[in-house]
Amino acid sequence: MYIGIDLGTTGVKALLVDDAQHVVAGVVAPLDMARPKPGWSEQDPADWIAATEAVFDGLAAQADLSGVAGIGLSGQMHGAVVLDAADAVLRPAILWNDTRAHAEAAAMDSDPIWRKVSGNIVFPGFTAPKLAWMKAHEADLFDRLARVLLPKDYLRLWLTGEAVSEMSDAAGTSWLDVSMRDWSEDLLAATGLSRDVMPGLVEGSARSGDLRRDLAGRWGMGPVAVAGGAGDNAASAIGVGAVSLGQGFVSLGTSGVVFAATEAFRPAPATAVHSFCHALPGVWHQMGVILSATDMLNWYAGLVGAKATDLTAELGDRARAPGRAMVLPYLGGERTPHNDARVRAAMIGLDHATDRLAGTRAVLEGVCFALKDSLDALTATGTEVPRLLAVGGGSMSDYWLGALATTLDLPIDRPVGGDFGAAFGAARLGQMAATGAGAEIATAPEIARSFDPDPNLGAAFADAHARYDSAYTALKDLS
Repeated sequence: MYIGIDLGTTGVKALLVDDAQHVVAGVVAPLDMARPKPGWSEQDPADWIAATEAVFDGLAAQADLSGVAGIGLSGQMHGAVVLDAADAVLRPAILWNDTRAHAEAAAMDSDPIWRKVSGNIVFPGFTAPKLAWMKAHEADLFDRLARVLLPKDYLRLWLTGEAVSEMSDAAGTSWLDVSMRDWSEDLLAATGLSRDVMPGLVEGSARSGDLRRDLAGRWGMGPVAVAGGAGDNAASAIGVGAVSLGQGFVSLGTSGVVFAATEAFRPAPATAVHSFCHALPGVWHQMGVILSATDMLNWYAGLVGAKATDLTAELGDRARAPGRAMVLPYLGGERTPHNDARVRAAMIGLDHATDRLAGTRAVLEGVCFALKDSLDALTATGTEVPRLLAVGGGSMSDYWLGALATTLDLPIDRPVGGDFGAAFGAARLGQMAATGAGAEIATAPEIARSFDPDPNLGAAFADAHARYDSAYTALKDLS
C-alpha cells in the first residue's frame, strides 16, 4: 500500500491506496492562514506538522498501515520556509499567494538572466523574491538563515530527516535552471544565497529518503520509502495521467490552473505562462495560473452568508448566457497572463435585478474568463490540448463545468467518483519510488461525464469575455 500526502493551503490531505491504486482510506486536517497585512499570506510550519500527524492518526484508525511501502508528498508551491543552523523555523512561512515582494520581483525580472535561466517571469509569489524581501526588511533573520525549504519539503525533513526537494516544485522558486534540472548558482548568488542552503534534488518518482523509524513505529509501519513527490499541480497531473504531450487538465481549486504536459522545456516568459519540470524524468509542463478560483467563490459565499456548495447547487446543472453583472476575481492580484500583483477584484454591472443567483453566476463566469485568458496565453506558445480533465472542488459543479467548457471552447471531462487530485498523484509517486515503476502506472481515470461547449451559448460567452478583458484594462488603472 501507498500513502499520498498533500499539504494544501486550507488543509493537509492524506490518501491510502492499495497496489491496484484503489483508495482505501482518506483523511483531511484543516489549516488556517494568517493575513497580518494587506497582500500578505502566512502559515506556521508547526501547524503543518500537527495536521500531518492528525491525518496519519486518521489513516491508522481506518486501516492497518503495516503494508505501506511508499509515501509520496505533494504541496502548495512557492512558499518560503526559512530555518537556522539547528533547523528551527525563523519566521512564519510566506505563502504562494503573498504579494509583498512585488517590488523585489520586478527588480529581479528586469535583469534578463532570470528569465533566461529559469525560463519564467519572476512572479511576486515565487520563492526567490520572498528571500530578497527578507534580506531588505528582516536582515537580522536573513543573516541567521541556514536552510531554505519549500512547504512539502519541510514535511519531508520532519518525516525523514533529509533536506531534499524535487524538480517540479523547485522550478517554481526562480532559482532552478529548468532546462538543466538543477539549481542555478548564478541566480542563488543574485539573491545573496548559495547552494549550501538549498536542499538536494531528486526526480519526483525517485526515493528521497526513508520514513524515520520512530514515526514508522508510531503508526505500525515497517520500512517505508519516501518519494521526491511533486508540487500540487504536477502531482495532480500524475493523478489524472497527464504525463504526455497533448494531455492536460483544468483545476478549480483555491487557485485555478490550465495545465499541459510537454515533451521538452518550452519557456515563454513573455506570456506569463509557467514552464516547469514535471514530476517524471525528462518531462516538462506548461500552465496558466490564476490566483483565485474557488477562493473567489468562498469569499462571495461569506459575503452573502451561504455555503459555496449551496450557491452552486441553486444554479442547477445547465449554463445560461452571462448576464450584465460581472466579477473580476483578482482578490490578491493575478498571474497569467497579466502578472499584476496590484490589481484587485471588482463586481461591476450591478443593477436592481442583480440578486444572489446573479452574483453567483457572475463569480463562476469571472473565473471562467480568467482561465480563458490563461488558456489563450498557453496556446499562444504553440501548446495545444484537445480536451481537458477537471479536478478540484469546483469541478463538482455541473453548472460551472458547462460554463467553463463553453468559455474555453473545449470539451471537459470529469472523472468517476473518487479522488484523482494531488494526494492521489503523490501516492502514485510513492508507489514508483518503492517499486521502481514508471509513467506506465500514471493512467487516466474513467470518465463519469463529459461537458461539451454549448454552441447556442458560445457567442454570448465570447462577447462577455471580451467585455471582461476590457474591464480589466480599466480596473488596473484604478488599482
